[in-house]
Amino acid sequence: MHAFDVLADPVRRRILELLAEGEMTAGAVADVVRVEFGISQPGVSQHLKVLRENGFATVRAAGARRLYAVDSEPLRDIDAWLDRFRRFWTPHLDALATELARGRRERRLRGTGEPPRSTP
Repeated sequence: MHAFDVLADPVRRRILELLAEGEMTAGAVADVVRVEFGISQPGVSQHLKVLRENGFATVRAAGARRLYAVDSEPLRDIDAWLDRFRRFWTPHLDALATELARGRRERRLRGTGEPPRSTP
């Protein structure tokens, strides 16, 4: 399965978001996902299996529990693929950062925390 096919599913994306916070048991993941998406524990287990089989998640035994965590390697591959497209949004973000800094500087020079007034 291609990485974008894995990430196309909102449940799998949410599971990765949860695992990005730290290791979790399958039961803890299922508790959150069941409330948010209304799917059963076996359904969550299937999504965890897809993530594991495609390299997005790892699992380790801790006694009787299985702890899942994010494996960042496929995410690095996606990031590398996206790199060729960053030129489309990076200049816009740089320009936004410049404008925000300019506004902060103007407020600081005026000695107020108020945004600048526009003149007609």
